[in-house]
Amino acid sequence: MQETKNYKELLKGTLGPIILRLLNDNGKMYGYEISQKVKEQSDGKIQIKEGSLYPALHKLEADGLIVAEEVFIGKRVRRYYKLTTPGKKVAKASVEELVAFLKTIYGLITAEPLKA
Repeated sequence: MQETKNYKELLKGTLGPIILRLLNDNGKMYGYEISQKVKEQSDGKIQIKEGSLYPALHKLEADGLIVAEEVFIGKRVRRYYKLTTPGKKVAKASVEELVAFLKTIYGLITAEPLKA
C-alpha cells in the first residue's frame, strides 16, 4: 500500500511528540500499547514497528523525558513508560511546535495558509 509507505517516511520526525502526547494523555503505557493506540487513532494508516518505536522510547528515556518501570506479569516482564516532570513540559511544547510546523508545511504545499 503506497499510502502506508509515505506515512512511514513522514512519521520519522514526529514519533517523539506522538509518544510524548500519548503518555501525557494516558499516563503509563507499554510499547505494544503505544503502537496499537497509534494504529487505532490513525484508522490503521500509521503502524509503528518495533524497530522504530523502541529506539524512540530509549532516546526519550536517555533524554530524561520518560522513565521505564518493569512490571512482572506472570513469567513475563512488561516495561511501562511514563513522563517525567520535565517530560510533561516538553510534551506540551513539542506538540505545539509540531502543529505549528505542520501548519507551515500545509501553507507551502497548498499555497493557502492554514487558519489558526
